[in-house]
Amino acid sequence: MRWLLPLLILLTVTQTLWGQDTRPQSPGGKKGRIYLYWGYNWDAYTKSNLHFKGNNYNFTLQKVIAKDFQYPFSPRIYFSPVRFTIPQYNYRMGYFLHENWDISIGMDHMKYVVQQEQDVSISGFIQNSQTPYDGIYAHDSIRITKGFLKFEHTDGLNYINCELRHTNPIFTSRIFSLNVKEGLGLGILLPKTNTTLLNKARYDQFHLAGLGTAGLVAINFTFFNAFFLQSELKGGFIALPDIRTTQSKSDRASQSFFFTQWNVVAGGMIRLEGKKGMN
Repeated sequence: MRWLLPLLILLTVTQTLWGQDTRPQSPGGKKGRIYLYWGYNWDAYTKSNLHFKGNNYNFTLQKVIAKDFQYPFSPRIYFSPVRFTIPQYNYRMGYFLHENWDISIGMDHMKYVVQQEQDVSISGFIQNSQTPYDGIYAHDSIRITKGFLKFEHTDGLNYINCELRHTNPIFTSRIFSLNVKEGLGLGILLPKTNTTLLNKARYDQFHLAGLGTAGLVAINFTFFNAFFLQSELKGGFIALPDIRTTQSKSDRASQSFFFTQWNVVAGGMIRLEGKKGMN
């Protein structure tokens, strides 16, 4: 059912914009409008220290490498009414407080995958795990394998956030406008973390794990003051102090890292009061 909300948003946008007057309009006229968009993202993350704590272990893995996981383009996925939420996606709804200022809420569905077969430094202890990994560690080297650890926010690293954005018009005509946008945001992280640790039972559930903040710049191409294409470059910081890792509530992990995100989105704008007050 994860696709239901984005699908309803898209259907609402399509129905509303289909009946909207899209004749050439004068520049501006954004105040009082709402906008909706949908798109996809590609991400990169800094190395992270992963701290794991449970009843019989407490250890930290240092400078762990993780990557995103965007699906290669395929019409069977990206144009499918039931599969289009499988890739890394973004959706957002905003309201123009002023001609050049808007506030919005949305979600950046990223994926975060710790890379297997990498050697990292480990400090801490593991005991009574019935695995070959029991021991006391002090900056020792260990290889991340599936028998030791699988750690992924793949459904996903869900950054639910509120943003304030400013629009700088570069070129405007009655048919087309080119704009540069910048913004700042703050939000929560609700990852669905796919984890197996020390042969414990797999855990893969949504859990409120932390906070994030980010800034962005974007290039916006708007047509008929109603439809737009937009390319966004976003960068920020994520802190996850409370990650669930196993079926036991006593087993937790924590981490923090910086991220960059490139988004390509498409959307539309509508005026809540219809044609009243339109330019």
